[in-house]
Amino acid sequence: MRHAISRRRLLGSGTAAAAIGAFGLPVRAFAAEDLNEAATAILESAFPADAPGGAAIITRHGDTVFTGARGIADLATGRAIRPDSLFRLGSITKQFSAALTMQLVEQGKVSLDAPLSTYLPDYPGPGAAATVRQLLNHTSGIKSYTAIPGWLVEANTARAWTTAELIAQFSDQPLDFDPGTDQRYNNSGYVLVGAVIEAVTGKPWYVALRERILDPLGIADIRNGGGESEFANRALPYSKNEDGYVPAQKIDMSVPHAAGALVGSVGGLAKWAHALHHGKVVDAQSYALMTTPTNLPDGRTIPYGFGLSLEDVRGHKMIGHGGGIFGGATDSLYLPESGIFTAAFVNTDAPDVPPGIVARKLAALALGDPYPVLATIPVDPGTLEWVTGIYRIDDSTDTRTLFFQDGKLLSRREGSGALPVYFAGDGVFHFGPGSLSWFRVRRAADGAHILEMHQNGGDTVERATRTGPVPESVTVPHETLARYVGRYSLAGMVADITLSNDNVLTAQLTGQSALTLEARSTTEFAIPRVGARLVFPEGQGPAPYFTTFQGGAEIRAERIAQ
Repeated sequence: MRHAISRRRLLGSGTAAAAIGAFGLPVRAFAAEDLNEAATAILESAFPADAPGGAAIITRHGDTVFTGARGIADLATGRAIRPDSLFRLGSITKQFSAALTMQLVEQGKVSLDAPLSTYLPDYPGPGAAATVRQLLNHTSGIKSYTAIPGWLVEANTARAWTTAELIAQFSDQPLDFDPGTDQRYNNSGYVLVGAVIEAVTGKPWYVALRERILDPLGIADIRNGGGESEFANRALPYSKNEDGYVPAQKIDMSVPHAAGALVGSVGGLAKWAHALHHGKVVDAQSYALMTTPTNLPDGRTIPYGFGLSLEDVRGHKMIGHGGGIFGGATDSLYLPESGIFTAAFVNTDAPDVPPGIVARKLAALALGDPYPVLATIPVDPGTLEWVTGIYRIDDSTDTRTLFFQDGKLLSRREGSGALPVYFAGDGVFHFGPGSLSWFRVRRAADGAHILEMHQNGGDTVERATRTGPVPESVTVPHETLARYVGRYSLAGMVADITLSNDNVLTAQLTGQSALTLEARSTTEFAIPRVGARLVFPEGQGPAPYFTTFQGGAEIRAERIAQ
């Protein structure tokens, strides 16, 4: 994630220099001796001192140049997080599983293009036709068990599962698409990767990982999370509700399996990354496959290899992956051009600042090209009324709406939920510490309002022009709203439409929380939180169906007879 400022490569120059960032905002580029101070400031701005927090690291060519921690590992005792604290890694686990699979490919024990049935002959079709390659790059089409409505309840997650029992939870589900025709992030695919490893090696996937990779590399503080309660230096997992931080939902590490069951420290992951990216884990051909984007038959290219995402930081190629799990979130990235690696882990699944933001800020700092820190200036909402309205994004039919709600300025891109916006001065706005995106609103010479968005802090400007004011709220008669109340069948789930005593419609899908519907007309309603629209047909009596529009998809939901 990048801001539009001039590039500087000052790290290691032996001096600290001031740079001028966007719109005259001061940006500091730090020399090597100042990096510790600047990195510490990033952690202090992201992690609270008296609540669940996190740990982070920067390495260059395998040498640690910064490591730090802030926050509480155990709220009951007040034990602090340390740089060597163990966190749940979540989906960072996938690159370990992928690398172990590639070792087995190199040894001739696994073929990437062999169907799953070669290694799991009892797996039912049509998923059995998916190849190992398709499991690794999420193109198998097999249903992800974590996406099955209602599955992730504690009754399921708190118990132990054998590999076969876990596979049985999703093996009979319809495919999301034919293998190889599309790509969708898929935890079931990596459970199956673990099952292939077990079938070939005759050992649990995590034992094979320890024996074949972690022990030879001397990495002791990356391990299977089974028995994690016995790890003395772990950061306990927390969630957050209206009362504050609470212990996270219980999860046995047999549930995330080879898709997310590892725990580790930022230092352990840095050691792993250096080995992986320098030929000490897999050979050059395997590494190339792991770090090559996925090409689909329709011409799309997905920036994902085998257990690794492919993006960029400040215009530099980046290889990395993040993870999310009950009670934790992680992110890590490696910049091959400079040999920089950063990682940030937190011990809550509801961090104020995502670890990916921290990891990217640290990487930009290490590059000598830090992101500017945008101020938040208190301002009378009335002075910002001029920026509100609907903006059409150039060369697109998409729109972004700036509007006030309860005295707060919000931004909502079509198809997404609304986000709070903070004023930084001189027409500049940002989305708070949990985002690197920012934008400026200005008046063109012809009087038009122009919104210039820097997504993820990038240099490229996404330009949008104001097309009109925010629509006035619509009042729908009670008898009309009552027509829409009922149960509807939607994509294999049940959507319950209910009406409160104060005339508010809500929609609730199976296993999900209720969402408020905002009237746009007497038949059309928006769900800003998820960027969806529901349209009911005109008529008399109970509505026979509604149509939902979300993310370019259009799905009809038929009323279920009572």
